[in-house]
Amino acid sequence: MTVHLIKLVVGCDTVEDLLDWRAPQAQAGEPWILRTRQTPKRAAELIDGGSLYRVYKGAILTRQRILDVTTVGEGPNARCEMRLDEVLVRVAPTPRRAFQGWRYLEARDAPADLAGEGGEDVPVELARQLRGAGLW
Repeated sequence: MTVHLIKLVVGCDTVEDLLDWRAPQAQAGEPWILRTRQTPKRAAELIDGGSLYRVYKGAILTRQRILDVTTVGEGPNARCEMRLDEVLVRVAPTPRRAFQGWRYLEARDAPADLAGEGGEDVPVELARQLRGAGLW
């Protein structure tokens, strides 16, 4: 059974900010690695089609497929590294309150992708308002 993760984006207010931050590593050929303190106990479910959903300023806007989850180091120095797909998929803007760390997101609760729905060009703020009014 596939499960997803959800995590806040810190230091980037927009999807473009995150892509600009990533550009130097991508050009150097480095894989997109997300590092966290805790290794998810449901790692097998994450790499079985799971994605990392990102929250930007109170709304889920993108997802990235999780390719691999590994634990690096041992004991108190152990950390988790998640290798992510390079493609950021935009999703229907979905409000989400702030939280610390990451949380599991069940597949039934995940926002739908915008690809093919014509929503790729809708400004984020307008999409939030439409979603808040129940019109999207």
